[in-house]
Amino acid sequence: MAQAAAKRPKLGTFTWEGVDRKGKKLKGEMNAASVAFVNAMLRRQGINPVKVSKRGKPLFSLKKKITPKDISVFTRQLATMLNAGIPVAQAFDIVAKGHENPSVCELVNSVKHDIESGTNMTEALGKHPLYFDELYCNLVAAGEQAGILDTILDRLATYKEKIESIKSKIKSALFYPIAVLVVAFLITAVLMIFVIPQFAALFRGFGADLPALTQFVMDLSTAFTKWWWAIFGGIIGTVSLFSYSYKRNLKMQHLMDRVLLRMPIIGEIVRKATVARFARTLATMFAAGVPLVEALDSVAGACGNRVYFEGTMAIKAEVTTGTQLQSAMGSTELFPNMVVQMVAIGEESGELDTMLSKVADIYEEEVDDAVAGLSSLLEPIIMVFLGVVIGGLVVAMYLPIFKIAAAI
Repeated sequence: MAQAAAKRPKLGTFTWEGVDRKGKKLKGEMNAASVAFVNAMLRRQGINPVKVSKRGKPLFSLKKKITPKDISVFTRQLATMLNAGIPVAQAFDIVAKGHENPSVCELVNSVKHDIESGTNMTEALGKHPLYFDELYCNLVAAGEQAGILDTILDRLATYKEKIESIKSKIKSALFYPIAVLVVAFLITAVLMIFVIPQFAALFRGFGADLPALTQFVMDLSTAFTKWWWAIFGGIIGTVSLFSYSYKRNLKMQHLMDRVLLRMPIIGEIVRKATVARFARTLATMFAAGVPLVEALDSVAGACGNRVYFEGTMAIKAEVTTGTQLQSAMGSTELFPNMVVQMVAIGEESGELDTMLSKVADIYEEEVDDAVAGLSSLLEPIIMVFLGVVIGGLVVAMYLPIFKIAAAI
């Protein structure tokens, strides 16, 4: 596949003008490898090409990124059209023309070009691993082999929608407190740099000792005003270095993910969300007919947590030697007893995919409730935090004034 991808010509965007069989003038755009290919495709559609030219790249590109939600919507649209009996190539064409994101249109047209050239859908999608991961391609391959591509895409679309929903909830749970902390820091920085120095200039004329809290805040403001560039630079540099190291260091990923799982409240939400993703992914793969050992590779990558990734690979190693799934899951000590018992019932009854889907439903609902509870808990805590920080600065600046007023 790598050799085929290397030999594949790079696609460009061509604008064309032509005349159909009735003499009507037409024009449009097409993603293709060459002018000759555009001419051939137009003639195949009954259009006599008059002018074909390659569109140059703009100096500054403002193309939107392709998000996981875009892939989820694409999968649902494709599943719906295939269920309606529309041919694959035509379905890709309809999706490309109807999407608002030009980057998605380009991606879909590229896959469509490969399919029309004789490549199967699995290989065509596999040339874009950034958007169609191993799990996605494995499911599509299973659908193509079994002749139930529309059904598999429908399950895949449901899976993507569920996973994106739970990721969105986790992000919202983490975003709120982080956003408030950032805003509080910026407000404090503005007060330290611009407001408190004005009070400091006023207090110098009093010729009296300042309260300890006021003196501390003024000293802090002096240091902040002098070294603000180092403070901001240090924070930005630390965050960037941490992000860079986290993405490239497996040991750090394992450490931070383990710390995250042990955090109060947040850790429990992340654990439940990870178990839900594990169960939903494995249920979807197993229902599509993907062998258990092969499915566990994709499940490990879909967990989104390094601790559970390593746990899933350990499960795969045990299952490969003949151990039952429920025993292998229990030995990792990463899954609640209820989950292990439900998997055991599913294995005994031959309905493992059904039981895993129920596990995913239960834990997705628990994540919803936990996120709602966290939001209710955080609101008063954040209000108190802001009140203490901002209110403390205000009180520190007015203490000398109150002291003078009391002396008078």
